[in-house]
Amino acid sequence: MRKVFILFTITSLSIIALLTYINWKSILLLLIFLPLIAMGFYDMYQSKKSIRRNFPLLGRMRYLLESIGPEIRQYFIETDLDGKPFNRLQRSLIYQRSKKENDTTPFGTQLNVYDMGYLWINHSIRALPLKDINHDPRIMIGSEQCTKPYSASLFNISAMSYGSLSKNAILALNAGAKQGNFYHNTGEGGLSHYHLEPGGDIVWNIGTGYFSCRDADGNFSYEEYAKRAVLDKVKMIEIKFSQGAKPGHGGILPKEKVTDEIANIRIVSKGRDIISPAYHSAFTTPLELMDFIKLLRKGSGGKPIGMKICIGNKSEFLSICKAMVSTKTYFDFITVDGAEGGTGAAPQEYSDHVGMPLRDALAFVHDSLVGFGVREQIKIICSGKIVTGFDIIKTLSTGADLCNSARGMMFALGCIQALECHKNTCPTGVATQDPKLVKGLVPEEKSVRVFRFQQETVKSAMELMASAGIAHPNKVDRSVVSMRVDRTRIVTLEETYPELEKGCLIHEQTVPERWSYFWKKSSVEKF
Repeated sequence: MRKVFILFTITSLSIIALLTYINWKSILLLLIFLPLIAMGFYDMYQSKKSIRRNFPLLGRMRYLLESIGPEIRQYFIETDLDGKPFNRLQRSLIYQRSKKENDTTPFGTQLNVYDMGYLWINHSIRALPLKDINHDPRIMIGSEQCTKPYSASLFNISAMSYGSLSKNAILALNAGAKQGNFYHNTGEGGLSHYHLEPGGDIVWNIGTGYFSCRDADGNFSYEEYAKRAVLDKVKMIEIKFSQGAKPGHGGILPKEKVTDEIANIRIVSKGRDIISPAYHSAFTTPLELMDFIKLLRKGSGGKPIGMKICIGNKSEFLSICKAMVSTKTYFDFITVDGAEGGTGAAPQEYSDHVGMPLRDALAFVHDSLVGFGVREQIKIICSGKIVTGFDIIKTLSTGADLCNSARGMMFALGCIQALECHKNTCPTGVATQDPKLVKGLVPEEKSVRVFRFQQETVKSAMELMASAGIAHPNKVDRSVVSMRVDRTRIVTLEETYPELEKGCLIHEQTVPERWSYFWKKSSVEKF
């Protein structure tokens, strides 16, 4: 190929030289070919990329095609069911609902209903009339120790930080939450004025970096926390232990996204990646965690205090349950994130192979709380690829009380799944801090789409419940959803995840055998 390139160079220069005497327009050819020739010679003598060294100029095509590969696959190759993490059917449904367009489908399902793992709802002959269904059911969050319980919507905005998302995206999300009377979780990146300005309800997520409530050394600051926790629009406080996409890893905000404003909001220094530690420093044992709950509840004036967790070692969660029982101190809610949860940036192995998937984690958390006799005190919120009415139903059936969505809300904002969240080059202005790209997202327009998507999704979930003869989300149990195990065997989620007897995990003598190993490993003295 080097000989071919040299021959191409000699021929090009000869033709250009000849044409120079014939037509002045050949100068244009010179302006085109000389840079190509220079690039080719550079490729021949550089040593970092062997393909370009062996195939000067032509080898660059490989890198060009590789860079536009995701776009080619998405627009020309993928079928409606192929795309990942979300396929075209899912994305299209969100776009249609956010624009309030026709979301019905012709000619039947594209799903293979005989595939292992296929799920469906068990409808009833005694389906309820749609006019009798409340299309905006509310779920009250607050234990007996909570003096300011919160009435939450069934479907809300999951944790996404300002910094990971643009200011216009945050403004649009919160304005949408205001219009629809549902809450907006801040993510661990701190509580910014962009979260507060539109007036939507806020769940303040406090992660291991304690952003917006830390001192100069990065430790939790009660004074900074108390100043913000009592704000009227802050309705609940959520302690983040881990998230589905990178549990046990902490958070990363690349320095390219760290502006002066973001550094000020988070109370950090600018000019370097912002790293959230993998663990909390404000407490080290389950008993210390109970003290931390009391401290946060006091500083907020009695608002609901919860935790967000992707389940890993089961004994650690059981340790928290034991500590709640022994101290009679309760979380008001627990947000369960599945391993299928998303993030703007995470190591591949963490996204693929760390953390328990949502359905299994949700069943485990629900059964644990039932087993320790504290389920009535604590509401379970779940997140992890929940974008349709049926996604809501299957999580309620497994054990949740309400749901959050992050990427679904991003699609409603206009996200096209370009997979550039970690590069600061998001073409839709959702996950970038580049002012030239951010201005493309108009909060006044996109907030309406967020509101419509939430509204239509809740409506869909309630219509499905009506088809099953169920009037309220708190009546959905594990008998409502069935799953295909193989070609001929079908089970309900009740059969898949048999529930524990209330209180059976309090004393060792009544602990079921399949729970015994992790129960014995758990302790209020350590995680």
